Amino acid sequence: MSYIDGYLIPVPRESKDAFIKHAKLADTIFTEAGALRVIECWGDDVPQGKLTDFYKAVAAEEDEAVVFSWVEWPDKATRDAAMERLEKLMQEDDRMNPEKNPMPFDGRRLIFGGFQPIVELTNQEKK
Repeated sequence: MSYIDGYLIPVPRESKDAFIKHAKLADTIFTEAGALRVIECWGDDVPQGKLTDFYKAVAAEEDEAVVFSWVEWPDKATRDAAMERLEKLMQEDDRMNPEKNPMPFDGRRLIFGGFQPIVELTNQEKK
């Protein structure tokens, strides 16, 4: 079964285009390392909660949106091997060089984790 890395990222709303540009360049590293797909989602209908919510999770400021992203790997072993290679690559590859491809967000408030899918449903309608 696949393995998922999930991310929440607070991004200034005015930096949406810069974020897309950054992601298109940086995310290719994951697919080159074996990821099946990388999805970046700009918060569109994200309610403010009373106790918890996506904004609170990343200490988003009033002018920031929350980006919900995930990387799908074929399995955890592929992901773990890729992460070892990526640590080195992130220091050597210009796509991850903050001078050449600066992060348009505060990376200190980005949160992430690895997840094992436990239920997977698909709708395979016949046409």
